[in-house]
Amino acid sequence: MNGPPRPSIPRLAVRGLRGAHFGPVGFELPPGGLIFVQGPSGAGKSRLLRAIADLDPSEGEVRLDGTAREAVPAARWRRLVGLLPAEPQWWAPRVRDHFDPQPAAAELDALGLDAGILDRPVGGLSSGERQRLALLRLLANRPRVLLLDEPTANLDPANTRRVEGLIAGQRKRDGVGVIWVGHQPDQRERIRPDRVLELGGARRAAA
Repeated sequence: MNGPPRPSIPRLAVRGLRGAHFGPVGFELPPGGLIFVQGPSGAGKSRLLRAIADLDPSEGEVRLDGTAREAVPAARWRRLVGLLPAEPQWWAPRVRDHFDPQPAAAELDALGLDAGILDRPVGGLSSGERQRLALLRLLANRPRVLLLDEPTANLDPANTRRVEGLIAGQRKRDGVGVIWVGHQPDQRERIRPDRVLELGGARRAAA
């Protein structure tokens, strides 16, 4: 005999999270869900993402698929809850030195990048190329949640659409949850978030 339906476990649950210059913040992100975070400069948007990724000190509760952040080794947590900062870090001279395994040509092509970019020096890349490559580097970890800090800020319209499409595919195919910090109302409408979280003002649900 079938019992009552089991309640679904959020992909990410945040309760009473407070850090430097933001909070407390609480929300639940379902598998494949998307929360768009907006607010004025200095409202704590980037700090919120860093706190969720356990990169900055914070108070409150963060759970991934029901498991508390404190129960997961920090390095593994940061692979499962992957942060794409506004200015990604690079530590080796060539692009390919940052990838293991190397991205397939189809993965590069999906973001408008040529396979030859892997042999180029990082210092010769444009800001938009670095931004797209950093996203591919992050996705190679197969995260369950993506924390995106203005991931298309340095991109032209065509590459912005490519990134939006790639993220939509990750959500639909793998159930990846996404927290997307942005400013542009037209982008917010295109990516159709489940919720808009306003920092530095009243929180409201997305239309």
